[in-house]
Amino acid sequence: MFDGLAPTWETRIGPHHLLALNLALEDVVSPVRILDLGTGTGVVAKAVAERYPEAEVVGIDLSPEMIEEARRRLPPELAARVDFQVGDAAELVSSDGEFDLVVLMNMIPFFDELARITAHGGKIVFSFSRGDETPIYVPSDRLREELGPRGFTEFAEFSAEPATAFRAKKG
Repeated sequence: MFDGLAPTWETRIGPHHLLALNLALEDVVSPVRILDLGTGTGVVAKAVAERYPEAEVVGIDLSPEMIEEARRRLPPELAARVDFQVGDAAELVSSDGEFDLVVLMNMIPFFDELARITAHGGKIVFSFSRGDETPIYVPSDRLREELGPRGFTEFAEFSAEPATAFRAKKG
């Protein structure tokens, strides 16, 4: 389904898309390796690459057409630091603890994989561009229930109508 939507995907994104995500990232300082899981056309990957100019960013999506669109839309000045890959969020080829910031925008969380690939002291941010009206939405109480036993703490919630975000730190 997403392969067919790739060429027009960004026409579905409103001006509110990154608002709550940006609030959640305000306290995140100097990550070195960032994963944008469910990157789609790379909107979030580009945003975090611009926000953190020293970081390497990997955008992973299951849809080959979304990845092709992301590569096509990537500004040349970010090409050396941003890599888009086709991959399955349920079984990532990433190393344990590889990323010190993991971002999911409107994405299904595979909690065991998220815990495995997030570095000790790393942060994870879930963002939902339309809050609880987002088609793929996970309530914060469920995120706390799933992340707590997997070693995450320091939960924080953010809102910028209609978008919401949730951040946690891997202890």
